Amino acid sequence: MSSEKEFVQLLDENQNIVHKICRIYTSDEDSHKDLFQEITIQLWKAFKSFRGEAKFSTWMYRVALNTAITLYRKKKRSVDTQDWESVEFKIQDKAYDDTTEENLKLMYRAIKELNDIDKALVFLYLEDRNYTEIADALGITEVNARVKMNRVKKKLRELLKV
Repeated sequence: MSSEKEFVQLLDENQNIVHKICRIYTSDEDSHKDLFQEITIQLWKAFKSFRGEAKFSTWMYRVALNTAITLYRKKKRSVDTQDWESVEFKIQDKAYDDTTEENLKLMYRAIKELNDIDKALVFLYLEDRNYTEIADALGITEVNARVKMNRVKKKLRELLKV
């Protein structure tokens, strides 16, 4: 299978990961679409470096989270991009239905209060990633991931007043 077709297939199978990251790091539909597009482009640019040592989804988390954190930490969009129309294999953006997540709105508001790294940590935790995968995706040790997660849980309890 050609790398372009393989990329499109893997992205299509895992694009909800990108949508969820976009939802955590953006607050409106236009920003969500912009970040989705930018993450997709960065994933494509980095795809040739994907060696398969980790699962595609773990690698995808790392690239997507790094892109989101970089863009929104700097509060500017100066990452090199390419014209979307020039991409040969266009990826259809599936509608993201968040009605099943209505009961999580309060949690998402609390998560938005966290710093960028803690947001990524909570996101991976909510995706049922084990601490080894979380550590790999964030580039920290497993012990550090566990300690940070305990601190974040405490902070979220305070924010939610649970």
